[in-house]
Amino acid sequence: MGVAAGADDRMRHVAEPTDFDDLVVHMTDVGVRRGGNKLLTGVNWGVELDERWVILGGNGAGKTTLLRMAAAELHPSNGTVQLLGETLGRVDVFELRPRIGFCSAATAARVPPDEKVLDVVVSAGYAVMGRWREEYESLDTGRGHELLAALGVGQFADRLFGTLSEGERKRVLIARALMTDPELLLLDEPAAGLDLGGREDLVARLTELAMDPDAPATVLVTHHVEEIPPGFTHLMLLKGGEVVAQGLLEDVLTSENLSATFGQQLVLERSGDRYFARRATGE
Repeated sequence: MGVAAGADDRMRHVAEPTDFDDLVVHMTDVGVRRGGNKLLTGVNWGVELDERWVILGGNGAGKTTLLRMAAAELHPSNGTVQLLGETLGRVDVFELRPRIGFCSAATAARVPPDEKVLDVVVSAGYAVMGRWREEYESLDTGRGHELLAALGVGQFADRLFGTLSEGERKRVLIARALMTDPELLLLDEPAAGLDLGGREDLVARLTELAMDPDAPATVLVTHHVEEIPPGFTHLMLLKGGEVVAQGLLEDVLTSENLSATFGQQLVLERSGDRYFARRATGE
């Protein structure tokens, strides 16, 4: 896909899905306004059961706003949002949310630092943050241990959440998001704040998840192409609340589209299944 110069051009790059029965997310002409500001405008987007999406854009592009709608945490100002066959505004979101795994910085901020790591994970089954008097069956604790191990933090099950490193906390929260066996997994900047080693470990874990045919449809928000795990299939580029381009990752992720998204000349490079971007030089 080429660079989209304006709103009309951008919309021509939006690939509308045609089989709505297989969509776990279906947004039609969606806009979000808050305090007179347009956070999203004219978004049309569909996510199918077996797809792994990346949402990429700069600060203020509307990425988190988009993800919060997909998590049933935010309603659109206009347009229609359908999640897992239900329409926002016509469904009890408290029944819908347990079917969606959502991991974000806001989630991390709500975890009590003295909460045991295993409890952080298994309490997702009750949609609560902070264990109180809930009783968990061995099936629940077994699944919690299994998810923690799969994400490389199984040895911390009995540790307090507040004693973990940033990278370890991120992986625990992804395990929590997977605890209820969701139909849709949403990850809002999971690599933010990680050092190089932590980022690369997380990318490897997310690659394993993306390659798992039994994993839920997944949407990952990031600022950086370096954080795109191999195995992710689709990409949406956002700028100023509007879609620059979207579709198959290999078609959409180009130097031209990145330059349009970030407002400067960028060069995209690929090494194996990983991507890297830098500012163009010699101009």
